[in-house]
Amino acid sequence: MSDKVWLITGTSSGFGRALALAVLERGEKVFATARNTAPIADLAERWPHSVQIAKLDLTLPDQVRPAVEECVRTFGRIDVLVNNAGYGLLSSLEESSDEQIRKNFEVNFFGVGNLIRCALPHFRAQNSGHVLNFSAAAAISNYPGFSVYGAAKCALEGMSESLAAEGRAFGLKVTIIQPGPFRTDFVARSLETNPGSIGEYEVSVGKFGKIISGMDGKQPGDPARAAQVILKAVDSDCPPLRLVLGRYAIAKTRRALAQREAELKVWEELGLGADGPAV
Repeated sequence: MSDKVWLITGTSSGFGRALALAVLERGEKVFATARNTAPIADLAERWPHSVQIAKLDLTLPDQVRPAVEECVRTFGRIDVLVNNAGYGLLSSLEESSDEQIRKNFEVNFFGVGNLIRCALPHFRAQNSGHVLNFSAAAAISNYPGFSVYGAAKCALEGMSESLAAEGRAFGLKVTIIQPGPFRTDFVARSLETNPGSIGEYEVSVGKFGKIISGMDGKQPGDPARAAQVILKAVDSDCPPLRLVLGRYAIAKTRRALAQREAELKVWEELGLGADGPAV
């Protein structure tokens, strides 16, 4: 039986809670964090020797390092760091405020980066570790209304790719998780909606907003099943850099790759002309 220690953010609901439950049910340890710890008190009651609960708001840097250090003091190590906490912003780029843009990046990119940086010295000392970063289908190819949210997730993916290359020398593994629509509380609780007033965006941003609000609670993805898939990826000797979850996201990935390949084929010859003579 594995004895991994997991530090998971956003464990109060959705993927975070489903993954925490799956990890605990197979006998591993969880350092469970959330901005509000009341909804996760039951985890510590059920598994008092396997769970440590801590309040963590990724937008507050003074909470990040203490959380990592407390995890190490409690369990002696961190084997898997799961960056699940985040939130969306539904708004046209033009109508997104400076505050909304910065706040979204603070949670989805800067806060995640800070947490990873605090954990890296421990991974180096152990000569091992696994970072799981939750991305989104918006990073496969983006939607109208998700310009800011999708951009933050694309930035997270770019950082993850570099981190994977940097950490290979000391046994670090990195997996980007790209879920499609799942029955989490993302739409109901974790999506900020900016009521737009510019009519030209109604056919794009407005339409997309109606689509996602209409599917809330009806999404095909099951977080509990996703958690089992993630466990199998973590257990693998060669985990993927990108783990695409659900039929929708897999089909979307195939379409995006095909579209890029088709576009490259059309423009490749012209693009090659940008190279100068050999030196």
